[in-house]
Amino acid sequence: MDEVAVMGLGYVGLPLALAFAEQGLKTYGIDVDARRVELLRAGTSYIGDVTDEQVRRARTRFTPTTEAAVLERAEAVIICVPTPLRKTRDPDISYIIAAAEEVARYIHRGMLVILESTTYPGTTEEVLKPILEGSGLQVGRDVFLAFSPERIDPGNKRYTIRNTPKVVGGVTPACTERAVKLYRRIIDRVIPVSSAKTAELVKLLENTFRVINIGLVNEMTMLCRRMGVDVWEVVEAAATKPFGFMPFYPGPGIGGHCIPVDPLYLSWKAKLFNFTTRFIELADEINRRMPEYVVSLIADALNDQGKPIRGSHILLLGVAYKKDVADTRESPALEVLELLLQRGAHVLYNDPFVPELMSNGRRWRSSELSEQVFDAVDCSVILTDHSLYDWPWIVSCSKLVVDTRNATRGLTARGKIYRL
Repeated sequence: MDEVAVMGLGYVGLPLALAFAEQGLKTYGIDVDARRVELLRAGTSYIGDVTDEQVRRARTRFTPTTEAAVLERAEAVIICVPTPLRKTRDPDISYIIAAAEEVARYIHRGMLVILESTTYPGTTEEVLKPILEGSGLQVGRDVFLAFSPERIDPGNKRYTIRNTPKVVGGVTPACTERAVKLYRRIIDRVIPVSSAKTAELVKLLENTFRVINIGLVNEMTMLCRRMGVDVWEVVEAAATKPFGFMPFYPGPGIGGHCIPVDPLYLSWKAKLFNFTTRFIELADEINRRMPEYVVSLIADALNDQGKPIRGSHILLLGVAYKKDVADTRESPALEVLELLLQRGAHVLYNDPFVPELMSNGRRWRSSELSEQVFDAVDCSVILTDHSLYDWPWIVSCSKLVVDTRNATRGLTARGKIYRL
């Protein structure tokens, strides 16, 4: 295969498209956002893990476009579109369906279609396959269909597309074989599994494992606070055990594209089999309570200073969902912000990666940090521990610090420090 199309040029699709282009394949990047396409055509990246130089270097082989008609020329198409939850916390696969319908308009004999968007088990075979076969072509004989879960970790410099093993499961053995062959062009280790449904479950297990363990350590955090024990010391000491333990760390909640969403896709599907995923639902409940828990900690910290939340000036440090990225999707910081506003606080934020922020229809701008800003606020709340922050300077300037990331460990503060 020499011509590939990637549908959806976000955190998953853009790095993937550039990886194919760098290996010499003619690559079409399709996105409905015309602004993204214009930026890429100008050689500009809008994703932190992709540099402008990478985009410019791929120009001769990478064609960004809003036109799905380029699929007529593609031998393979990879779908990397969003899969959010509805307000009812049910799966929303409307973007997948829309992408599949576009592919079906231009599908041709021999085309390989791969879904990378995280979804519930059965989507590839139960939803995509009928759409594609509506063209009259048969999957496994005339065209080929597979699922391969994305494993992008924004901000991770150690594990890239090239050295992160890739799981692939096709609707038929022939589908798996073709998908494996394609991914081996850009990935060192490709792992075939027996079916698309197996591959779909692999992704959900990976993130369910994480969300349950994060929920466990967040619950331990609440217990440790009541017992007067430092949870960070507990976790770090437990992590010295060389077997049988993997450290997870507490925080203000969970965020990003995958962790808060993926396990609920599995939980929803399980209900169709009259099965309740109790671990998932309990972990989700605990993790969703963490922003409220953080606000209660802020309230206690201010109360110790003789101040209520109402009327207090509070600075949030970091609103991205994790350190050293600009992604605010599902960020718990946004809920902390809204809860503080509801309780009458005056809130400002700083995030070197997020210069502007939209929350509940209101536009916010990142405040520049200065001694004057710290003098003007009653409490500094660390929600994202970006590497760019000068923590010794921040704690030396702050009257009061609430630290949800253990960023201030071992530092001498101007005022008191409260940690999760």
